[in-house]
Amino acid sequence: MSKTTSVLFGIEDEFDVMSVDRTGPGQVKIIIQMPSGEARCPSCGVLSAQIKDRAVRRVKDVPASGQQVELCWRQRRLVCAEEACPRRSFTQTSKAVGPRARVTQRLKDKLARSIAQSNRAVSEVAGEFGVSWPTAHRALIVSASQWLPTPAPTSQLGIDETRARSVRWITSEAGWVRSDPWMTSFVDVSSDGLGSLVGLTPGRSGGCVKEWMNAQTPEFRAGIDIVVIDPSAPYASGIRAALPQARIAVDKWHLVALANQMLTEVRQRVTRTRLGRRGTSADRVWNNRLLLLTGADHLSAKQWDRLMAGFDTTELTADPTGELGAAWGVKERLRLLLAETEPSKIRWRLADFYETVLIANMAETTRLAKTIDRWQPAIVTALTEGVSNARTEGFNRIIKQVKRVGCGYRNMANYERRILCHIAVTRPRWSAA
Repeated sequence: MSKTTSVLFGIEDEFDVMSVDRTGPGQVKIIIQMPSGEARCPSCGVLSAQIKDRAVRRVKDVPASGQQVELCWRQRRLVCAEEACPRRSFTQTSKAVGPRARVTQRLKDKLARSIAQSNRAVSEVAGEFGVSWPTAHRALIVSASQWLPTPAPTSQLGIDETRARSVRWITSEAGWVRSDPWMTSFVDVSSDGLGSLVGLTPGRSGGCVKEWMNAQTPEFRAGIDIVVIDPSAPYASGIRAALPQARIAVDKWHLVALANQMLTEVRQRVTRTRLGRRGTSADRVWNNRLLLLTGADHLSAKQWDRLMAGFDTTELTADPTGELGAAWGVKERLRLLLAETEPSKIRWRLADFYETVLIANMAETTRLAKTIDRWQPAIVTALTEGVSNARTEGFNRIIKQVKRVGCGYRNMANYERRILCHIAVTRPRWSAA
């Protein structure tokens, strides 16, 4: 056949097409052969052209023009021309088809990319290309080793957790045991970096953070200056043990979430204490519950008037105790604190926040103040350095999408591989791969 046919099937670099036959609906059989009849012995390197045999080797390949393709390679077995060589004969080799392989390399690459890119099930991709599940899964494992290099050093690292599976109870020798698996992600959050997901590890404890850090290179650990986390004591203990030189910073969003939770608890307590029931649409406080959680600087004039009317201590359906207004003031003082970046203004806002908490004198606000005091050095670091865990939360969203499409994963190693491969394929700009 002409060289044009080899170009059509994309094999012109190493093979010539001898014939093309249809074997069924949507299926073709292509007989190929290497153009040169010479090859060097892999043992002694002597060039030989003496043919001993021509074995036909069947190989699966990528579809062509919407048709399943089966390659039949007429592989020459040559006699070694060197009499002293212990290898009496050898077969021609090819980069496109590995030794003893039944699948071309480009089909393996296509299988791995199809699985990783769209989070499809391995069985679905294997059925589409006409291969077995183990073949498709092995292709993904091999490609993962190429897509996922050693994490590059970074000065700022973000750590956060996602739930790997739902809570379940399993039996053991000691009886029923609660299974609550989590996955901790490590993300490059430096301002000069590309925001890559550098690693995953099962669990959400200080031990798992320490174990993952110890598995990295000394250069990687030494280069980390700031680690951004949620207000998590286990994570903080693991960071201090594995990275004694690193500073800990707390993400601001989670502190605002704690303040909103405090305000919600005060609203619910006041309503139950005063009315003996939960809030309803007949209560002004319940109608304003979302306005309470909205930042004061984000309220319109109409919303502001409505919110202030809800703090009226003279109206029974509003805030006769004044506790809700005091809790809202504590929340807003915290938001003002988290908006500062200069050390002198941060100290002033801290003093103003603690003074407002003393005036409020409630268990909920005092508990929030104790949390802020406990994490004060980490909060100051986050504000002065301008760091956050936003990139880590973004990758958490992708991780949840991978789990949702896969309807959950029982094998944590496969789960970790699918997450890293999906990000490496779909987000090459942000991934180290």
